[in-house]
Amino acid sequence: MNLEQLKNAWVEAGSKVSDLNAALNNALIDDSKGEEDVLSIQAELKTARAKRDGLKEQVVNMEAEQVESVKDKPLDKSEKNLKNTFIKDFKAMINGEPQIVAALNSDKDEAGNAIGLTIPEDIRTTINTLVRQFDSLQEYVNVERVTTSSGSRVYEKWSEVTPLTELDNEDDAIPEMDDPKLTLIKYLIKRYAGISTVTNSLLKDTAENIMAWLAKWISKKVVVTRNKKILDAIDGIKAAQKKEITSVDDIKDIKNVQLDPAIEATSMFLTNQSGYNVLDKVKRSDGSYLLQKDVTSPTGYTFLGRPIKMAGDRWLPNKGTQANPKFPLYIGDLKEAVTLYDREQMSLLTTNIGGGAFETDTTKVRVIDRFDVKLVDDEALVIATFTAIADEKPIEP
Repeated sequence: MNLEQLKNAWVEAGSKVSDLNAALNNALIDDSKGEEDVLSIQAELKTARAKRDGLKEQVVNMEAEQVESVKDKPLDKSEKNLKNTFIKDFKAMINGEPQIVAALNSDKDEAGNAIGLTIPEDIRTTINTLVRQFDSLQEYVNVERVTTSSGSRVYEKWSEVTPLTELDNEDDAIPEMDDPKLTLIKYLIKRYAGISTVTNSLLKDTAENIMAWLAKWISKKVVVTRNKKILDAIDGIKAAQKKEITSVDDIKDIKNVQLDPAIEATSMFLTNQSGYNVLDKVKRSDGSYLLQKDVTSPTGYTFLGRPIKMAGDRWLPNKGTQANPKFPLYIGDLKEAVTLYDREQMSLLTTNIGGGAFETDTTKVRVIDRFDVKLVDDEALVIATFTAIADEKPIEP
């Protein structure tokens, strides 16, 4: 059984536990159910829980094994050559060797900008792995790889999709469909850059250490830059999709009514640390907490039946003022709402003269990332803000 099959089995086992829990609760208050019925359900529930927990442990173990196998996998000859060539060119670029500098200056993108030393795919993979360890919002939105610096895409919103025509007879002519309400989204890849100061001792280090330094430095820059642009795109959502909330019922109104049912089925909650701390204390009418363990995720939680994710306050800042903060709560399907167009052409350039490098006898290394972010469906998401969420009122007997 592969990892995907194991995860599916775990989800099914979690659902079975939930169903048996409900059956046991019903049996306990059903006068027609006897002791034998209750004991039978309890035994079945115990077995189901054991299987669910066992499957969860297997999923965690298999994921760990896959990480280890990837980490320990030796590089083949072509991968070693690619890595060694990149390190050699990187050092030569820092040293200002004429043939490398000339080659970099002649290599330009579609806009005529010097690309620099392009980071190979296997090193980008390492960078992307590190990116996910930070609070990267990119994992929640749709990411489309593009090969050109500009382009356009046509989207049809979920809320505006029309049904097919019903045919009464086998020989009925098939009519033309209603013209779909399409939205044209144009992207334009932009360059985002950052600079780090490198000492000469870096050049004397091993290839592995140079790669570790590059990957860690670049991943931090990528997270900060892309998070900001994703939030900028989301903030452009129309006013009707922005709500102030004070109660659980306000959140249910958004989830159940304002979002299209198709979007609600794939929706999630996203908030920051401060907002999560408030929601984590909200109680149901029976005194239990609204946040519940997510059976589909070893470490995740659900809120009103949908996954809830938390980003750091620094990446997803509060609204309002410091004295009166308003915590953000994104409700909906971020993958339907936002698309990040990734050019996948990350590159490096250096100088030992400009940017103060000459005066300090150091080298400046500049990384350039190329992407664009667009809000493609502003009805797939609602931005709610809150200062407090009231507990549900106890049910009166």
